[in-house]
Amino acid sequence: DKKYILLLLMKTLSVSCRVFSPQFVASPLCCPSRASILTGKYPHNHHVINNTLDGNCSSKAWQKSEEPHTFPALLKASAGYQTFFAGKYLNQYGHSEAGGVEHVPLGWSYWVGLDKNSKYYNYTLSVNGKAQKHGADYSKDYLTDLLANMSLDFLQYKTSYQPFFMMVSTPAPHSPWTAAPQYQNSFKNTKAPRDPNFNIHGKDKHWLIRQAKTPMSNSSIQFLDDAFRGRWQTLLSVDDLVEKIVKRLEVRGELNNTYIFFTSDNGYHTGQFSLPVDKRQLYEFDIRVPLMVRGPNIKPNQISQMLVANVDLGPTILDIAGYNVNKTQMDGMSFLPVMGKMNGTSWRTDILVEYEGEGRNKSDPTCPLLGPGVSECFPDCVCEDSYNNTYACVRTIAPSSNLQYCEFDDNEIFVEVYNVTADPYQLTNIAKTIDKEVLEKMNHRLMMLQSCSGQSCRTPGVYDPRYKFDPRQMFTSHSWRLSRLRQTLK
Repeated sequence: DKKYILLLLMKTLSVSCRVFSPQFVASPLCCPSRASILTGKYPHNHHVINNTLDGNCSSKAWQKSEEPHTFPALLKASAGYQTFFAGKYLNQYGHSEAGGVEHVPLGWSYWVGLDKNSKYYNYTLSVNGKAQKHGADYSKDYLTDLLANMSLDFLQYKTSYQPFFMMVSTPAPHSPWTAAPQYQNSFKNTKAPRDPNFNIHGKDKHWLIRQAKTPMSNSSIQFLDDAFRGRWQTLLSVDDLVEKIVKRLEVRGELNNTYIFFTSDNGYHTGQFSLPVDKRQLYEFDIRVPLMVRGPNIKPNQISQMLVANVDLGPTILDIAGYNVNKTQMDGMSFLPVMGKMNGTSWRTDILVEYEGEGRNKSDPTCPLLGPGVSECFPDCVCEDSYNNTYACVRTIAPSSNLQYCEFDDNEIFVEVYNVTADPYQLTNIAKTIDKEVLEKMNHRLMMLQSCSGQSCRTPGVYDPRYKFDPRQMFTSHSWRLSRLRQTLK
């Protein structure tokens, strides 16, 4: 009795509602994160480092080395599933240097892929490898509604002899935040949340955060409030899409046999630490996303506290389909055995987050004083990214610890550490006050995870009772890095 599976993937959606409370992304940027979802691998193993073709986003190299091993390819080739994709795939999909829209990634029986990045009107779709151009007529072209209708068509005309997997990937709520006409006046009084880290100076953080202007200008606050409102407005059409698909599954008598996953590829910030709007940072607001799951044998209205990452989605979906996940090279693990349980004694205690910063070789004209090497700059000279905004983190959640440990790959090996239980808004970097033994163990664990592959990514973390710390098992480069770290934290 094969199960049906539906994955609903939203763009840049911060955490607000979830079944799995601590759900994280392997990288807080679109293409690397989506590559992690598809492959079940951390970025250092799938080699997608940013949203550009040179960064391996939907490149020929990606198509050759990774697409044959994605979980949809395995579902179709080895588990007997008919597969359907509709929406945004990877940012550079459709690029002329990577096969154009004629390229249909391996693993999809029915393919409706958006050419390049997020739009709501005036876009091109690849429909099974043929270009289909759309204009600006709401009734025919509004992309969220079109994806809903194409999903309903698939459910109507698919074969009933095979189980199905659907992945519906809306651009909403990504910029340009174009709401459907009926929703353009919704949430008139809604503003971005004024959390304790809103519009304050990140004084003990990496230099990129410290350079943000505090307090923000009135125009920046107006801009981010408008962006927040626009994001909510676009999500009303996503609500409609979800409702239509769920109702159709119900009418067809398929809902009770269908697992539905609702999640996003990265978080988003609106004013935290005086950063206007973007993602890319190591903090909870950018790396934490909602994950809601319904399906057979899952009790409603539960929130699990187990640590789940987007590298786990592929292994979990393959597990549901009856495919042996151990036959893959995936770094993540199936959470099917613990779905519906509130706590898992043998479940993991940590995951890896990686990001490779981007900058421009020339000074940004809006920000000449910062010089070359920065990017994503706002008119009042607040830059959201730089070459040395390159970091890796161990995110730990265990009964005795809720900790984030991060190292930057820059000249000072800057370190940020947060006790997220005591400091949920990450106001205070405790790198210089935390116990040095803990610091050494976390540094060692980070080195391990950054070089892990497959099973070695699932070994016990520092706060797992099964963890064994042997200082002799240091990496060749590790002693140099550790001595640099000790100097930094004196």
